[in-house]
Amino acid sequence: SYATNSVGTAYGNELSFTTTATVPTVTTISASLITENSAESGGNITYDGGATITARGVCWSTSQNPTISDSYTSDGSGTGSFSSSITGLSPGTTYYIRAYATNSTGTAYGNEIYFTTSAILPTVTTSSASDITYSSATSGGNVTDNGGATITARGVCWSTSQNPTISDSKTTDGSGIDEFTSSIIGLSPGTTYYVKAYATNSVGTAYGNEINFTTSAILPTITTSSVSDITYNSATSGGNVTDNGGATITARGVCWSTSQNPTISDSYTTDGSGTGSFVSSITSLSSYTTYYVRAYATNSVGTAYGNEVSFTTYKADAITDYDGNYYNIVTIGDQVWMAENLKTTHYANGDAIPDGTGAGDYSGETEPKYWFAYNDDLNNVSTYGRLYTWYTVTDNRNVCPDGWHVPTDAEWTTLENYLGGYSVAGGKMKEPGTTHWASPNTGATNESGFSALPGGFRSNYGAFGYVSSIGNWWSSTEYSTASARGRNLDYGYASIGMSIGDKELGFSVRCVRD
Repeated sequence: SYATNSVGTAYGNELSFTTTATVPTVTTISASLITENSAESGGNITYDGGATITARGVCWSTSQNPTISDSYTSDGSGTGSFSSSITGLSPGTTYYIRAYATNSTGTAYGNEIYFTTSAILPTVTTSSASDITYSSATSGGNVTDNGGATITARGVCWSTSQNPTISDSKTTDGSGIDEFTSSIIGLSPGTTYYVKAYATNSVGTAYGNEINFTTSAILPTITTSSVSDITYNSATSGGNVTDNGGATITARGVCWSTSQNPTISDSYTTDGSGTGSFVSSITSLSSYTTYYVRAYATNSVGTAYGNEVSFTTYKADAITDYDGNYYNIVTIGDQVWMAENLKTTHYANGDAIPDGTGAGDYSGETEPKYWFAYNDDLNNVSTYGRLYTWYTVTDNRNVCPDGWHVPTDAEWTTLENYLGGYSVAGGKMKEPGTTHWASPNTGATNESGFSALPGGFRSNYGAFGYVSSIGNWWSSTEYSTASARGRNLDYGYASIGMSIGDKELGFSVRCVRD
């Protein structure tokens, strides 16, 4: 203490004391080097509060105002700046951080900062397959961790190759974490599939473990080929196995009977194994008999049958042309006629008749000689025969088989008169019903056995028309230098009409015995 008078200032005895310490002063450094599970931060102790700094670091929590009761680092002692490595964090999570400093008075905290760790791919497992059928199964998965970001899609993906992804077939079964069930459909029978569950967040898509299963096999899929090369005691058919049903085809062929729905308990062929097309020879048939045919294919599940087709063998007295086509014949009065339209592609002497497929407009040609399939489609030939120009049917090489010829106009008239005249003859010549003729097919009875079918015609400039509506047949009789006589039948009339057609037209042909 001191006292001052006019003489001066006097001082008392000296004493000493120590001030009380306070908590330190510390600031928090911004976070850096943030990953999905770590970050860098730290602090700066600018004042020790009057006592030694014994501990310093950062503390953090997913809640605000973290303390050293939460997670923390220990980064030495003393004042000044320091760095802290924050580890063991969860992906996609927001953390709050404060630096801290401890002296003998207590612990002080710096300003609070926060950051969010990076998200990662989700964690998902794949459920085993169940409820397996020939075309479906059930699986699913369990999303156990969203990777720190919302699950926006989940499901299963599958393929017949290993390691399927969502670029292959997949389901979409909601969002979020937890277990889910997936229905896998549209599968092929007897096929092994590989399946993985998937889960998608903002980072990308994660996949679970891969499982596999095999669908059940089923009966094969098979179609029956149309019947061709029909004779009085044989024919050709076959089939196409388009799907083996998921099991090896051990036998295939055709079966036939005179009753519908034949099976391999009836007559049958054996034509190899496996999928694909095959040809079957049907033999030992009876003449002029209707048979029903179905292709069949057998796998471990059983035997499947194709669509049923039918055909009628020719009569024993049927004739053949140069190509080997068979034709039934019918006696009408004193005449013997073919009972179906001519199909040959050769003259009787073996010379080929030019193929008119795609011939286009040949109206400028001199005496064009061609055969045609209606609409240039050979599938029409077996039913309607071929169409020919008049120059073809009057060629001296003879378009008809030996011993037969194209009828003259007079021979057509003889047929008409025998059947009661032109006004009713057509109905007696037409095949009844509307299988090949358009409705109403007026007056059709076919009581003559002529079995006329409506093969239409081809124009000289390439257009086809009137199949199923009109049948046109040539006679060998010329009408003028540009046209010739013929006959026609119409679906709407019972009469037979006389036609005058340009010689370049394509008409059907019926041959009559010499």
